Amino acid sequence: MGQPAAPSGAPVADAPIADIPDAGKGTLGLPQATALVIGGVIGTGIFLLPATLAKYGTVSILAFGLVTIGALCLAVIFGKLGRRIPSSGGPYAYARDAFGEFPGFLNAWSFWITAWAGNAGIAVAWVGYVNYFLHWDSTIGKIVIALVGLAVPALVNVSGVKNMGAFQLVTTVLKFVPLLFVAVVGLFFMQSANFGPFNAAGGSFLHALQTSAALVVFAYSGIEAVSIAAERVKNPERNIGRASVYGTLACAVVYMLSTVAIFGNVPHDQLVGSTAPFSDALNNMFGGSVWGGVMAAMAIISGLGALNGWTLLVAEMPYAASRDGMFPKAFGKLSKAGVPTVGILVGTVLTIIVMAVNYLWSEDAFETILLLATVTTVIPYLFSASAQLFWLVTRERAVSRGALARDLAIAIVGMAFTLWMVYGAGEDAVLKGLIMLLLGIPVYIWVKASRGEYGPNEVVHDKSGKAVGTASSTEE
Repeated sequence: MGQPAAPSGAPVADAPIADIPDAGKGTLGLPQATALVIGGVIGTGIFLLPATLAKYGTVSILAFGLVTIGALCLAVIFGKLGRRIPSSGGPYAYARDAFGEFPGFLNAWSFWITAWAGNAGIAVAWVGYVNYFLHWDSTIGKIVIALVGLAVPALVNVSGVKNMGAFQLVTTVLKFVPLLFVAVVGLFFMQSANFGPFNAAGGSFLHALQTSAALVVFAYSGIEAVSIAAERVKNPERNIGRASVYGTLACAVVYMLSTVAIFGNVPHDQLVGSTAPFSDALNNMFGGSVWGGVMAAMAIISGLGALNGWTLLVAEMPYAASRDGMFPKAFGKLSKAGVPTVGILVGTVLTIIVMAVNYLWSEDAFETILLLATVTTVIPYLFSASAQLFWLVTRERAVSRGALARDLAIAIVGMAFTLWMVYGAGEDAVLKGLIMLLLGIPVYIWVKASRGEYGPNEVVHDKSGKAVGTASSTEE
């Protein structure tokens, strides 16, 4: 019997890592790979998140803890799958390996939408912090600022992965250290009177927990970053898992401690209406108003780092899919610098279009797009957890009972977490997200037809396990 086709350069069944072309020959070491995760997760949203959560009360801290458990389970799953398939594409590669080419395509398509739409959200938030200093409040002025913010990461990425990794490491350190400072030092200035009610929104406890959790889940988008750029990572079978877990843990520490610190330093009524909760917390801790400028500068650095990392990811996913014939061929070509330039440029252009629509037409339309991005984020997570569960249940590899029980528990929690994310996004976002996903089917048909392929293009193996062709070729 044949097995699902593996992505280009990915192992089917138990192919050793050494047999994978270019595996482990990337330029991103563990620090840069971890920075890619942190940079992708921590963007500009963290600077507003505590104020957004405050209106639901301290129940949001509990929600943060639950979502963090789910995010860590997914990080472990990405590490396990990354060891099995250390090739670019991450969730796309995992879904294709476990379930076949069409589910793989849907994952690539879904993540691609998430990447360029999410970049538009980061860019718009980034403009707000830049305007703390420039005050270019006209529509044209905001668009110009956003264009600069999108052009810089695009140019860095086009120049090569090494430069991208260095830029990512520097921006991650510059934004992470100040945030960690607030998260840790702020704990010593907290006053119990500042914490608002447990359920400030009223209504049922479960509703408040679910709603606040829905606001938190998108904050962790990006934990899959290093798995998508696996072939850019040195020693991927080891470093994908480590970078995913270390990066997620670092983000979790900053997220949870900073939220608690700000809840305890800014009176609840003031925090609910705050547009700069970190600045307000610092002002209350040390006095003065200079901290608003300091935190605005940190947000600018944070936004550039997030855009830098996501610009790489917006190109890596279609690059991996293109090599397998699941995206147009142009996305699979590398420049002299060894990067998929077409994917970088096309992704940047799409981001610019979404950003311009936001500024020229409707704020509400843009918020709808961000909700769609939340839903499209969930799909690759769900398929990745499902792929891990699939390989565990089929017992494709012999493992001890203890290891099997542990990995099964993690996979099940990861799946439950992703389903919770879907529920939290709301009916309207789920419906529109489904429509966006289905719009990819004509693209799949076009790509398949252009290659003269009809039916699944899955690898067929002989009794020894050696690949002898594809299902379509052996049937002819």
